[in-house]
Amino acid sequence: MKSRPISAVELFTIIFLIGGVMLSAPAYFFPAPPKRITIATAFKGASFEFYGRRYKERLERLGLQVELRETAGAVENVKLLQDPKSGIDIAFVTGGVSDASKAPNILSLGTVYLQPYWIFYNAKETFTNFGQLKSTRIAVGPEGSGTKFSAEAVLGKVGVNTKTATMLAYAGNEAVEALDKGLVDAVWIIGSPRANAVQALLRNPQVKLMSIPLAEAFTRLMPDLVRLTLPQGVIDPENNMPPNDVTILASTTKIIVRNDIHPQIVYAMLRTMTEEHSNADIFHKSGEYPMSVDSEYPMAATAVEYYKNGPSFLHRHLPLWLTVHVQRFIALLIAAVAIGVPVFSYVPRVYRWALKHRTRILYGRIGVIEKALQTDLSQDQVIELQKEIESIDRAASTLQLPRSHLDLLFGLKVHINLVRTRLSVRHEEIKRSMASSTDLTGLF
Repeated sequence: MKSRPISAVELFTIIFLIGGVMLSAPAYFFPAPPKRITIATAFKGASFEFYGRRYKERLERLGLQVELRETAGAVENVKLLQDPKSGIDIAFVTGGVSDASKAPNILSLGTVYLQPYWIFYNAKETFTNFGQLKSTRIAVGPEGSGTKFSAEAVLGKVGVNTKTATMLAYAGNEAVEALDKGLVDAVWIIGSPRANAVQALLRNPQVKLMSIPLAEAFTRLMPDLVRLTLPQGVIDPENNMPPNDVTILASTTKIIVRNDIHPQIVYAMLRTMTEEHSNADIFHKSGEYPMSVDSEYPMAATAVEYYKNGPSFLHRHLPLWLTVHVQRFIALLIAAVAIGVPVFSYVPRVYRWALKHRTRILYGRIGVIEKALQTDLSQDQVIELQKEIESIDRAASTLQLPRSHLDLLFGLKVHINLVRTRLSVRHEEIKRSMASSTDLTGLF
């Protein structure tokens, strides 16, 4: 079966669709990042709350709107991040409270700092081991906090639990106030030395920090923990705070995100994490954090690339909002080259096809005449066909074709002349036939 030639409307429809795909594809593969994100932190005075405020300042300088959600702490943060209706995009979490088997839709952006476990108590007392905390009132934080989770996990190893001690929900700044007012005998608190509540307790001369003699043993029993030493005088050298070296335990703090978070948000977070945590601190050296290690959650692919190669050229030199548009432009340019080169190689053919289309109608009319020539025709029919071929010739003469494609017009004219000649021959044959018939009639 002979294929039907494509029409001009169909051709332009195809071009329009290709153009539409090229324009819309970059937006599909490089969607714009959200303008607003929500970070789950913790209660006031906690290190999560402290760093949350600092993250907010840095991220808003990058053009993002940041909401900080005050929570009970790490345990609740994991639950909120798992709930798609919670509105939480990013969360601070303490190592050991959960992992990928319990929270499969969560990815990690890496470890940002060590989270020390502090035990403060009234300076009038002397606590040298966990066993002395039995029968005391201990502030361990609210339900759902990493503070309470860690207190129960560590203190439970030595028999300090809800049956042997009074566990109270004071946390952060409230725990500081409760110790000052004598509402508790000790405060279990986790967080960076820079956290407000920790700073307040470390600098309070009426409060002591308990040294943990079995710290090394706990690191063997609980692999998520590490042993740290707070050097004498490191908090306040002038006033010799603390007055002696103190051995404490610590876990890691990491930033976790939903697995569908936008890559541009991940880049913004990684940049913020690097700026905030790369400097030296009491417990780590310069450049040690953030760290691309997480034994509990899989690392986000964008984070792995960032830690391996650093920020991309675009992220180093362009603001966040502009990066995605440049990526779209580059994708569109690549697509245009990939599609355009072969397309443009067909442009001369398409152009010639368009010119031939202008002669195709006339060729169709010629075809009707040629088909008629294959039948028996009367003189009047031949005369009508001769008029038609002359009409086609006049129409061909009005075609305006470029000089480089005059061969199309020349071929059409040749075809017209051939048909004209055939019509003339047929007309002469009919006239001779009619004359012969007249002569024979005269004889009879």
